Amino acid sequence: MDRMHTPVPVSEETLKKLLIFQRTEITEYHIYSLLAAKVKDEENRRVLERIAREELAHSEFYRRYTQKNIKPQRRKVFFYYWAARIFGLTFTLKLMEKGEERAQSAYMEIFEELPEVRKIAEEEKHHEYQLLNLITEEHLDYVGSIVLGLNDALVELTGTLAGLTFALQNTRLIALAGLITGIAASFSMGASEYLSTKAEGGGGQEPFKSAVYTWIAYLITVAALILPYLLLKNYLFSLGITLLVGILIILVFNFYISVVKDLPFRRRFWEMTAISLGVAALSFSIGYVIRLLLGVEI
Repeated sequence: MDRMHTPVPVSEETLKKLLIFQRTEITEYHIYSLLAAKVKDEENRRVLERIAREELAHSEFYRRYTQKNIKPQRRKVFFYYWAARIFGLTFTLKLMEKGEERAQSAYMEIFEELPEVRKIAEEEKHHEYQLLNLITEEHLDYVGSIVLGLNDALVELTGTLAGLTFALQNTRLIALAGLITGIAASFSMGASEYLSTKAEGGGGQEPFKSAVYTWIAYLITVAALILPYLLLKNYLFSLGITLLVGILIILVFNFYISVVKDLPFRRRFWEMTAISLGVAALSFSIGYVIRLLLGVEI
């Protein structure tokens, strides 16, 4: 694309849009540059530097029309930098790209007046998407193991805690029984994942790492679900908070997976929520019936 010719005059409305585009591009240039300077993987660094150069070139193209030097949005740079440090590069960069997809309608509004913007928009949509797929992060290779640990912990422990809640009606006893059950189950799940991955040949995954990811995901979920019983005294209120925590975990995790793996979010979220709450309701009922049948009073 020849971007060095003298820019043609544009309307006031188009100029306002170009200023927004310019700020977006220079902001993303700073985000990609900052991330490139911090990543350890050499290949990831090269990909980020390449995208940063393209964003800067796009910003310069718009600057020739606006004739203004625009400062980046520091809050956005700060947000995406820390998001990458906490949630990983792939999640953060794909989240940024989804934001650009929402801006496609704004690009389309000025295609007729500035045909060159169409080429920039297409470059943003296709070329950068291909580059982002080159980003490699080890934990994404073990998403299946993480899903296994998290799903099993949510379904099994919400059911267990619901049953124990009505059977024991004592938050300390429920927490104790839940912890023993959860910790034992986490080691069992880790061992099962190790044997399963080893038997299947790994498929590029190391059996030990698969087991560790499953175990950690299970253990973190156990801790989050049992915490209300350690902090509160009312057993029914504790159960309610635990169920809300479970739904929050499902929400956050499914949103994360939907972004990094480009998967549908709503269906997976509602399916997982329905299973967890359904098992909890069934277990709560079983706990009530068993308590009546055995005549246990604590």
